[in-house]
Amino acid sequence: MELSFANRKLAKELADEKSIMRSYGTDNGRRICQRLADLMAAENLETLRFLPQLRAHELTGDRAGQISVDVKHPYRLLILPDHDETPRKPDGGLDWKRVTRVKIIEIADTH
Repeated sequence: MELSFANRKLAKELADEKSIMRSYGTDNGRRICQRLADLMAAENLETLRFLPQLRAHELTGDRAGQISVDVKHPYRLLILPDHDETPRKPDGGLDWKRVTRVKIIEIADTH
């Protein structure tokens, strides 16, 4: 899957393993590196549903449209589909199988 970033600061923080470790610490940094590798290796967003350790799910409320991927409790990697037109199912829900590009918007505690 193709990855992009919400802003330059986040792109710089997640540019390589060394900068990730510096920004998020060793333990969280390793998990973030693994999650980024999982995202890049995935053919589409649907693939993430088969990796139970990721607990990928759509958020609701003021974060509707965002997708949460577990890093290490309580932190989550928050992503959005990055298509000109968001792929939707006939019922209006997100079509996870057609999402092949995502934008990483932040790493946060959503609880």
